[in-house]
Order: sequence, then structure tokens, then C-alpha cells
Amino acid sequence: MKLLFWLLLLVLAWPLALVALVLYPLVWLLGIPFRLVGISVRAALELVESIVRLPARLLAGPLSVARGSSGRPLVCRRCVST
Repeated sequence: MKLLFWLLLLVLAWPLALVALVLYPLVWLLGIPFRLVGISVRAALELVESIVRLPARLLAGPLSVARGSSGRPLVCRRCVST
């Protein structure tokens, strides 16, 4: 009975596997423009964010600690010369 099940699965599954092999590269190619748009939008938003935060960074002075997107310092305070 198990052998019959596996043979039936083999007969039914190989066309789906061939369709997946053919369609996956096409879907990947169609997704490239969306990825490029996402990269461009992210870069534009990061530029706007840096422009908005520039006055605060200038007012904070040279000894302020740079922070990443997670809010944690990128440089420790001990490493900054006084």
C-alpha cells in the first residue's frame, strides 16, 4: 500500500516540480524592479532622516556619541578623545 502511495505521489508531483523549476526564475526576474524601488525608497528616506537630524547633531557638539538605527552607540565613550 505504501509503495502505491509513493508511486501515485511521483506521478502527480513531477509536473508540479517542473512548473516550479520553470516559474521560479521568471518570478525572480519580475521581482528585481520591486527590489530596486525598495532600495531607492530606503535610501531616500535615510537621506531625509539625516537631513532632519543634522541640526541636532551640529548642536550636540563633537563629543556626542554616534548612534546606529538600533539606538545603541556606534563608538564607546572611552574611545572618544577629550
